[in-house]
Amino acid sequence: MTTTTTHPLPAVAAPSGRRAVFFGGVVPASAAEEHLAEQIGGMLADHGFALVHGGYNGLMEAAARGAAAHSGRIHAVTLEGKRQEWGGFNPYVTQAVHLASLGERLDHYFETADLVVAMGGGVGTLHELTAALYYAGNISPIPVLIAGPTALRLLTYLRQEKWLFESPTRPLGFLTEITDATALAAVLPALSALSKKGTS
Repeated sequence: MTTTTTHPLPAVAAPSGRRAVFFGGVVPASAAEEHLAEQIGGMLADHGFALVHGGYNGLMEAAARGAAAHSGRIHAVTLEGKRQEWGGFNPYVTQAVHLASLGERLDHYFETADLVVAMGGGVGTLHELTAALYYAGNISPIPVLIAGPTALRLLTYLRQEKWLFESPTRPLGFLTEITDATALAAVLPALSALSKKGTS
């Protein structure tokens, strides 16, 4: 069973309804990565994307803080019955969806995403990042941006060990490496011109 809890949205909402799913861990690898997450959140909001994430702290909260500072919408997607264990949402969340299973949560992320931005984190973030690579490479080629040194080191490893490779039936054109905010600024205008979903 799926339940939805809705909180008032800010007065300034992205009219196109584009959604950027953000994956990042609750324990940032460094202050620099936390700052990058905040910059990413702000830039996504500036380009009309609602930020969709787990709703919790760490890099997720940093991205949400950046989005909120730019009048962005911040959606949390979590599991039913985990509030006591996982704690409350970060203070920037404007809307929340509670889903019954991990599979439903991932489906919700990818089926509503216009792009995915993935940074470093724990095994939960690792699961989300690799699921995004699989989904974009095999189901629907949504843009996946791998951002920051921690996630980029993982991407290098996946390529070296042939966990991730390009072939005629597995193109990787959906994948973009983001080293810093400048690199993100270079690709966002083209991405924001596209809207796969069209409505929020």
